[in-house]
Formats: sequence, structure tokens, C-alpha cells
Amino acid sequence: MAASSDTTSTAIDQDGSVRRRNVYSKANGGAVYKVDAEDTKKLQKPRNGFIAFLDEWEFLLAPLLFTIVSFFTRMWRIGLSPIVTWDEAHFGKFGSHYLKREFYFDVHPPLGKMLVGLSGLLAGYNGSFEFKSGETYPEELNYTFMRQFNAFFGAVCVPLAYFTARELNFKRPTVWLVTLMVLCENSYATISRFILLDSMLLCFTFTTTLCWARFHRLRHDSFSPEWFFWLFATGVSIGCVCGIKLVGLCVTGLVGLYTAEDLWNKFGDLKMSKVELGAHVVTRVIGLIMIPLSVYMFSFWVHFLVLENTGPGDAQMSSLFQANLIGTEVGKNSPLEVAYGSKATIKNMGYGGGLLHSHVQTYPEGSTQQQITCYHHKDANNDWFFYPNRSEPELNTEAPVRYVKNGDVLRFLHAQTGRNLHSHAVAAPITKADNEVSCYGNTTVGDDKDHWTVEVVSDAVSSDKSKVRTLTTAFRLRHTSLGCYLRAGNVNLPQWGFKQIETTCVKTNRPRDVYTHWNVEAHWNEKLPAGNAAAYKSPFLKDFVHLNVAMMTSNNALVPDPDKQDDLASKSWQWPILNVGLRMCSWEDKIVKYFLLGNPVVYWGTSASLGIFGLLIVWYLVRWQRKYSELHEKDIDHIHYSGLYPIIGWLLHYLPFVAMSRVTYVHHYYPALYFAILTFGFCSDWFTRRLGNTARWAVHSVLYAAVIALFVVFKDIVFGMEGNNQQWKHLKWFDSWRITD
Repeated sequence: MAASSDTTSTAIDQDGSVRRRNVYSKANGGAVYKVDAEDTKKLQKPRNGFIAFLDEWEFLLAPLLFTIVSFFTRMWRIGLSPIVTWDEAHFGKFGSHYLKREFYFDVHPPLGKMLVGLSGLLAGYNGSFEFKSGETYPEELNYTFMRQFNAFFGAVCVPLAYFTARELNFKRPTVWLVTLMVLCENSYATISRFILLDSMLLCFTFTTTLCWARFHRLRHDSFSPEWFFWLFATGVSIGCVCGIKLVGLCVTGLVGLYTAEDLWNKFGDLKMSKVELGAHVVTRVIGLIMIPLSVYMFSFWVHFLVLENTGPGDAQMSSLFQANLIGTEVGKNSPLEVAYGSKATIKNMGYGGGLLHSHVQTYPEGSTQQQITCYHHKDANNDWFFYPNRSEPELNTEAPVRYVKNGDVLRFLHAQTGRNLHSHAVAAPITKADNEVSCYGNTTVGDDKDHWTVEVVSDAVSSDKSKVRTLTTAFRLRHTSLGCYLRAGNVNLPQWGFKQIETTCVKTNRPRDVYTHWNVEAHWNEKLPAGNAAAYKSPFLKDFVHLNVAMMTSNNALVPDPDKQDDLASKSWQWPILNVGLRMCSWEDKIVKYFLLGNPVVYWGTSASLGIFGLLIVWYLVRWQRKYSELHEKDIDHIHYSGLYPIIGWLLHYLPFVAMSRVTYVHHYYPALYFAILTFGFCSDWFTRRLGNTARWAVHSVLYAAVIALFVVFKDIVFGMEGNNQQWKHLKWFDSWRITD
């Protein structure tokens, strides 16, 4: 007797939903009736031609529609406020320096600020405006265009999020949800509307994530042209995001972690030849190390090339670098070799080092003698005379010139106060392990603790280390009596020391410690002929390293000031729960007001998803231990790359701000928020995957409505609040949301 049985198999529809079909099989010699996948289409009810068209071209039509709306939300009424708003005071001014080609210093890499300068150039701006906070823009400055230029980067984040969600293999409803959450995130829309770096940082964080996700999807098509394209695109994007802000190192770490895991898996694949494994390693070194580094370094090369004139940031760079800037006084007409009786400024050669400085103020404790510091600004308190030690005859200005040589024991006399550079066995004010350095006595009053021994370390242009030369000679100053070395590190004095750099005498002899290295920057001596400082060039690589270390050092020095209240600062724990926002400008009635605050649904939903994902992992680990095997290899792979890696991305972007001691603000959370959104997308996709198509769309439609509704409710904080702030008291859900007074 013939019998037939029917089973079911699945296929993936265009929207990512599961489609079932019947397959009839033969049993006991019965007839076979097979329905191929292609034939099932003939059995299905024909779809409307227009609906079929939309379904087929959704991958273009949907991101196009999202992008149009994104440009509207980022640019509508963008020029409404005619005043310099929040950090436009910084980054607009930095853009001005590029247009005037003046060298400046900032804690961030130059790429983003060069783009701000480019926006000013395209807007016809000449760089003359000072960008003082709260000041009204002049009529000749097209600030609206400059803001639109920045808003472009924020607007394109939306289609980037769409395509990233597709590459993470989310179903269509989830792809739309992730895109909508980026589109309707009020804080993203607000911060993109001003002349800031954050929209650029977000844009290149998004591009790096997209390139990584696409490269991962091509892992089974290694060494194809498309595989190479996305590998190198990832490298270029990493170089760009790091060139905007060093926060870009966080997403770089994500890609690096993935690469390490990927290569480790390939190393364990015994079917892969050693040649192929070596090729994978080499291509990744080129694509993910050499290309990003080249892009990053190129931005600094352009930075140095454009900023050829002297400017407010000169003092952060080496003396030799400054001497080559147009209009500088550093090294100008300075005699080449230093002699006794010469007056000079002495610069610390540590990264971001300042000039040896003193002033009439004294230490409040310790010796209570005159303070010694390092100071970046140029003034007469940086001037010192090279004087003979006390065992030698007094300086005779009529005697023949005697040059300062390696090994000489001498004194340094402060030009303004006439006191000697001095040290003694008294603990330094901050670095207690070091000796205090002070100014004491005068030309006749003093002792052997005023004596310093010159130890030449190197010379940038000569192998002769016997003399001290202006700009080029690096030397150390050893206290002749105590044996310690004059040092200026990265420690700032309290307010009584005007936040200047603590200068001490370090007891440990570390010859390679650049913070104990000094050079003569400016030099005056009427008896000596003028030298040509511009004849000596500072190497690019040395300047590149110097500036990067100075940037990181200065960034770490941005710690909260206990003597001042910063109403804009916030703590990292406040960000994921949306406990606080930020006023971007004055709250006067006549001012158009903007408030940096996220979409509550996006923030609270994404923060909850971080915990939900953790519980999901625990759940499956427990069931795996109990020998349940409901997860297939593809499911595990999906959890791994589409769920776990966004979590890692969030951790890499969030935890550094938890650990660091520098002052923090709400916008520091925005890159981490994107990875939380991707985590929310994974959770919504995972928990609705077993639902029918209609139910899945219904669930996501509720989420769409909630995200859009909350954006609309808080739209005024994005597009500008005009008039009395009490009009928006209904938006002040918590006291910490300072939307109203």
C-alpha cells in the first residue's frame, strides 16, 4: 500500500521573512510529486505590480526616503540663531586659523578642523571673525552655509545606519527601526546643526562600522576585488575617524579585535595553506594599519603645510619648528652660540613643553621662595642670563667673549627679578618625591645651590657637542650640589601657581627623559653676530610625534576644576539613563535656545537592550550546558557578529569616559549610543524572528510610532526655542533636564 508523507522546508523572502512550501516525496514505491522553488511562485497569489516594484527596489527607495527626511531634520531653520553657539567658539576659530594660515594648538587632530576651514573657504569667509561665544555673526560671514556643511555629515549618518543594519543581516522591519532611531535621535539632529566636530566624528564612526560589517560579509570571498575594496575602505575610514578626534581609536579597537579573532580562526584552519594565511596577515597589515596611519599622518602633513605663519599655538611646538614659521621672533637674529652674559629663553623639550619662567609670587608652603614654573606664553618673565658660578670672577662685560661649554658649572639669573635659579632639599609642591626649584638671592647673595652643570645631550645639526647652540642643542641641567636634574613634566600647579607647569629637580637620573631636556629658544648678545635660524629645518616625523604627544597630554590635563562650577559638565553614569542634558547657549528670552537631549525612547530602549542582550547570552549558555541544541551554527554566528560586536563597540566607546579623570559632557556618549542602537536592533530582530510577517511588522510599527512621536514632542529643542523658556516646561520631565529655569 502506497503512502505519502509531507514535510516542510523554508526559504527566505525578500523582506527576510520565512516562506514555507510543501514538498511531496515518494514512499513505498509511490509516485513522486515535486514542487520546485521556482514553481511555488506560480502557485502564490500574484502581487500588485506597484507593491512588487516597491519591494524589489526597497534597498534604494527606503534609504533615499530616509536620507531626504534626514537632511530636512538636520538643516531646517539651521540659520535661525545668528550667534556663536556653544563650541562654535572653538572650532569656528580653529577654522579661521586655517584661512589665515596661522599656527594654533588644540587637543584634537586636525582633519575635522581643516574641514571646518574648508567650509569657511567655500562660504567666502576670510578668517577675520574671532568667534567669541554668544557674539552675533557679521553679515559678511555666511555661517548658515558653514553649518550646512557640517550638517551634511550628520545627515548621511542615516543611510549609513540603514546599510549597516542590512549588512548585519537584520530583517527589513529591524533595518527600518535602526535607521529611524538614528534619524529621530534628537541629540544627533541637534549637534549636527552647528559648526562642531561631532557630526564628522559620528559620520566616520558610522562609515567604519559599515565597512567592517560589509568586509565581514565577504569573508568567504577573500581576495576578490570587492573584498579588497571594503578592506581598504575600512582602513581609510579608520584614518579619517581618528583624524577627527582620538575617540576614533575606540572603533579602531573594535576592528582590531575582530581582525585578531578572524586571523586566529584562520590560523586554526588546517586546510588553509601557510602562503594564504600569510597573505591574509599582510593584506590586513596594509589595509588596517598602514593605510589608516598614512591617512592620519597625511592630515598632519597638510596641517603643517597650510599653517605656515606664526600663531597662538607656537609655544606647544619645538623651538626649531617655531623658527621656521613666517613672522616668528623665535631665533630671529639670535646668535648661534651661547656665551656668558647672554640673555635667553630656555624651553623644555618635553612634548608640549613650555618656557622656563618665574614671577614675583612665592610658594605658599615649603621654602616660600619665588616660584619657578614652565609657561607657554611669551613674556619678559621667561628671560634668563647665563652667569658664571660663585667660585669664578664676576661677569666682565668688557672681557673677551667666553662661550658656554658642555660640563660648565654656571648660574641662571632671572632677568626681571634678579634672582638665581635655585634648588634645595625641600619637597616640590606637588611631586613630593622631587626637590623644589625656586628663585633665590641675587648676583651677590646666594650659595652653591645656585649652581647648575650643563650636560649636552645632542645637537640637531652638528656632531660637535662641546658648545651650546641656539635652537639646535639639547642639554640637561644637573644641580651641582644635589645631583638632581631640572625637569618640567605634565603636572599643573594649583591656582596659586596660575595653573602653570610644575618645575622640579628630579632625583632619578634618566638621560632619555625628554622632560629633563632643554634648549635655548631666543638669544640676545650684542657682542655676537646674528645667526640664520631658518637654515635649520625641523623633521616632519619629529614634529608629528611631538604634536600628538602634546595633544594627548593636554587632553588628559582637562580635569574638573574644584574651584569652579561647570554647569555643562556631566558624569558618565548619567548618559545611558538620559539623566541630564546640556544648554548650548544663553537662556535669555531674546536668544534662540538649543538643548542637547536625546530621544527618551532611543536612550532608555537602547540602555535596556544592553542588559537584555546579556541575559540572552546567559540564557543560552545555561541551556547549552543542559544539552539543549536549539541554536544552529548560523544563529550562533548571528549572535556573535550582529549582537556581541555592537556590545563590544559600546563598551569600547563608553568605558574610557568612565575611567578617565578629565571633564566630560553629554556629547561624549554619542558614538557609544550608535552601538547601543545596533544592540537594540539585534534584540528586536531576535525576539520577533519567530513571529509571522504581519505580527513582526505590527510590533515594529509600534516601535516606529514611539520613536517618531518622541522626536516630534521634543522637536523644539532641535529646531530652536524662541521666546520665554517657560513655554517648554512640559518637556522638563526631570529636574535635571534644565530646559526651563
